[in-house]
Amino acid sequence: MEERKNLAFLSNSGSYSIFQFQDDVIRFMTSPRLEKYQKVLEWDAGYLVVIAKYKDLAEMEEYIDLVPILEDLSYDVDSFLSHIKEVKIREATG
Repeated sequence: MEERKNLAFLSNSGSYSIFQFQDDVIRFMTSPRLEKYQKVLEWDAGYLVVIAKYKDLAEMEEYIDLVPILEDLSYDVDSFLSHIKEVKIREATG
């Protein structure tokens, strides 16, 4: 159960990326050409390296820095991120 408690999810819907950890759901703009995130390659305390698929393009590495997004939302960034040990992909919702 402890593993689940420290698990966050990344997905996308329309032109938004969605990062969810426990009850916190953070949406931020992304390219409307993003079809889906396919795999998390690295999670490093707010910095994600993922494989993403965009319309009419090959799969590519994508880099997401959550720190400035969390700061803009007035999160206690260090406290929030310290609990996340793993990020997995959730299927795109449209």
